Amino acid sequence: SGTLGDVLLTPTRLYVKPLLSALKAGGVHGLAHITGGGLTENLPRVLPDGLGVQLDLDTWDLPPVFSWLRNAGGIADEEMLKTFNCGIGMCVVVEADKADSVTEVLQQSGETIVALGKVVDGQGVAYSGKL
Repeated sequence: SGTLGDVLLTPTRLYVKPLLSALKAGGVHGLAHITGGGLTENLPRVLPDGLGVQLDLDTWDLPPVFSWLRNAGGIADEEMLKTFNCGIGMCVVVEADKADSVTEVLQQSGETIVALGKVVDGQGVAYSGKL
């Protein structure tokens, strides 16, 4: 809520305290702050060669400001995903068997958690669903 200017000038969130708790919980293999370059460019930087990710775009709702930007600018979804964070500020790459415990720790820190997808053999980011 607020004016467009207020929304666009909202400062970057700091994730240090919740992430330190997540690291202590164990099973964290990567942290990607999703900034310029979006999910498409930032997430692969924390993965070793030979691994990529499959993300399900149906797992979260695109915040209204990004819907507005997409529509007002006629921006294709592919471009949105490699330019903006689309509402996902931080990605935590976690062992599958530790996901529940890391999720619990982050939720206890007040974070909203979305299971976006999974690590797969390959390179880069593949998407399913609709933004």
